Amino acid sequence: MIKAVFFDWLNTIAHPEPDRHELFSRIAQELGIELPPQKLIRAIHIAESQVPAGAPPRWSQGKDEAPFIRYQEVLSAEVGVKMPRETMLEFTRRISRLVRGGGVTWVLYDDVLPAVKALKKRGLILGLISNLIIGEVGLESYLDFVVTAKEIGADKPQPPIFLAALERAGVNASEAVYVGDQYDTDVVGARGVGINPILIDRYDLMPEAKDCPRIHRLSEVVEYI
Repeated sequence: MIKAVFFDWLNTIAHPEPDRHELFSRIAQELGIELPPQKLIRAIHIAESQVPAGAPPRWSQGKDEAPFIRYQEVLSAEVGVKMPRETMLEFTRRISRLVRGGGVTWVLYDDVLPAVKALKKRGLILGLISNLIIGEVGLESYLDFVVTAKEIGADKPQPPIFLAALERAGVNASEAVYVGDQYDTDVVGARGVGINPILIDRYDLMPEAKDCPRIHRLSEVVEYI
């Protein structure tokens, strides 16, 4: 019997406005580079799957530049555009400063509140597990707790962050479901501690993922509870 549902944040329940592919395209244009927004949707997904530590919002002065360069290399290769190393770093710096400085607004997907309300009505414990949270999530009145990598000292897919959520919910792993948009961090991480994973694939980018439930809208979660 499922007693708790945990969610990832970025691309699961919330997205930036402008959205990442639009923001990346705009910043690239400022640097004299054309990155087509539609190609960037898949490119960002692949880069974050392969190099999650190199996602631009994670950049800060003094951090190791290697993962950020690698992230940009993966993204550029997928789009078919070459960028010099310094351009890659400047691209990363500008996005990070914009995101952390409040230059984007975080918006819930339109299917989130109806789904969360339906789950809450069933008496389920609801929690948020995320490597990175910037700003308010807009679900404070519905969530029982939030667990972040910074607080726990471990990123997904490492077990501690998932185990902390189970402890706060007071449930066994088999009694919990975790919904996230990244296979390698969300599905693998949740399954690693025995939590039932659900992959949300809003842009239909992962048809090859057949070993776990794959949904396109959060409202579909209720079918698996």
